[in-house]
Amino acid sequence: MKYFMLLGVLLLSGPAFAGDIDVGKAGATVCAGCHGIDGKSTAPGFPNLAGQDFLYLKNQLINFRNKSRTGGQAAVMYGMVSGLSDEDIDNLATYFSSLNP
Repeated sequence: MKYFMLLGVLLLSGPAFAGDIDVGKAGATVCAGCHGIDGKSTAPGFPNLAGQDFLYLKNQLINFRNKSRTGGQAAVMYGMVSGLSDEDIDNLATYFSSLNP
């Protein structure tokens, strides 16, 4: 029983540890122009990324990379994320989700 509880905790907490915060922070410098140095946008039309849910951020980046997300600044984002690997996306999502909103 104890092992099942531990497994449950690990499965529920897994996404929080999916990427490397420091690597994500280094990669996020290119994001700062629109989303702010600390993930808090100062420009209208660009969302805050700080404190967003890891899975939400990951899925949005994947959707931009696959060009399945449209509207808003999607065309700009297509170019920004086209070269990102799954690991890059995990690192960025981990970094931004770790920040205080």
